[in-house]
Amino acid sequence: MSEEPLAIAVDSAPAARRPVRCRLCGRPLTGAGSRRTGLGPTCDAKLHPPAPGIRTRRHEVEQDTLPGLDPPAGEA
Repeated sequence: MSEEPLAIAVDSAPAARRPVRCRLCGRPLTGAGSRRTGLGPTCDAKLHPPAPGIRTRRHEVEQDTLPGLDPPAGEA
């Protein structure tokens, strides 16, 4: 075996990142979050719209009064 050191390119340019494109429209993604999810902000908003205001599922139903809560006869 030869005792030569391995050749290392010292002045080479840093490795460029591979361009990541949006899975929906194909545009290049620049933000870290967009690159992580694979969707740009516009396409992400199309697929995951913001939730509407919280709606309550309450509705009035006729119910019998609980025992012991009826006013005594004559006091009502």
